[in-house]
Amino acid sequence: MTAIDAGSPDAAQDPAPVRGWLAILAVTLGIFALMTSELLPVGLLTPIGTALDLTEGTTALMVTVPGLVAAVAAPLVTVATTRIDRRLVLALLIGIVGAANLASALATSFAVVLLARFLIGISVGGFWSLAGGIALRLVPERHVARATAVVFGGVETASVLGVPAGTLTGDLAGWRTAFAAVGVLGLISLACMVIVMPKVAPQRTLTFADLPRVLRTGRAVRAGIAMTFLAITGHFTAYTFLRPILHDDGVADGMISVLLLVFGVAGVCGNFLAGALVATRLRQTVCGIGLLLAAAMAAVATVGHDVPSAAAILVVWGLAYGAVPVTFQTWMLNAAPAATEAASSLYVSTFNLSIALGAFAGGLAVDAAGPVSVLWIGGALAVLVAPLVTVAGRRQP
Repeated sequence: MTAIDAGSPDAAQDPAPVRGWLAILAVTLGIFALMTSELLPVGLLTPIGTALDLTEGTTALMVTVPGLVAAVAAPLVTVATTRIDRRLVLALLIGIVGAANLASALATSFAVVLLARFLIGISVGGFWSLAGGIALRLVPERHVARATAVVFGGVETASVLGVPAGTLTGDLAGWRTAFAAVGVLGLISLACMVIVMPKVAPQRTLTFADLPRVLRTGRAVRAGIAMTFLAITGHFTAYTFLRPILHDDGVADGMISVLLLVFGVAGVCGNFLAGALVATRLRQTVCGIGLLLAAAMAAVATVGHDVPSAAAILVVWGLAYGAVPVTFQTWMLNAAPAATEAASSLYVSTFNLSIALGAFAGGLAVDAAGPVSVLWIGGALAVLVAPLVTVAGRRQP
């Protein structure tokens, strides 16, 4: 999953469980802060655009820029830091996130905001790629699976709870306060990592040649990349503009925050539900994600948006999206069990590239054809996930 592995000669053979779990929680807090930073503009698109006098499509560059940068940074940071203590690298990356969010909160021009978002993209790509396999080095072997799930829970929780919480903070105290709060959270995570995490020296070396090599290992790997691209691009094409869509239909700003929180709670439930299913029903879970995402987007486009109906639709959407990270990560690791470092790096790159492309394509569609258009585009992409499961072969990877 990263350029680290169990059994480093300078690591204890049986890490101390208490300190190891504290380190796992520090990493989880860091990845929560990182992913919340990347996605925070989704819930604050309208107030940021109004304050900086930007169109909604232009404001969406705050999502596009870090996504594109993270897609490139995931393999670059992993390979470039392959011989450096992982604790040092992770601490540096999360420190950058804290500083960049504070800079966004104080920025008086959109150029400064985009520069801060560029730095966040570097941190997101590098941190996520390295953090995925850190549990191998921090906790005893019998706890590795559970600890890895906790770390990825930080990604999921940020996606489905961090954005609603940030949106609510922005509605109550202004969008700058929301960015400042995430910046402080990043600095708190930095302090926690410095205090509780032991040195984690890398053992294996990952090279750029490993990345294309893993794509040639089988159809399941290529299908996993394609499914991730379709599901995440489709989701963010529509979800990035969910706030203006609901606002145009007469839903009050305060209720939009509540609805995003409903989406988040449903997403956490979807994460746990998928975690229980992927071991034995991986293919079916992937198909269900694509179909539910498409159905939810179509429903938002066609059903009247009173608060109860919008809440019901967002529960379905949240369940489906909440299942994405653990399901697709499991698919990739099962498809390339002998090359988990390279497979994880490609997955992180595809995930973040898809966030960027979804926000960018949605911005063009919104400015050209109105907000509802992104729902049909996103749904059309998501529904293509199910056929790709068949392309991957009848045998579960």
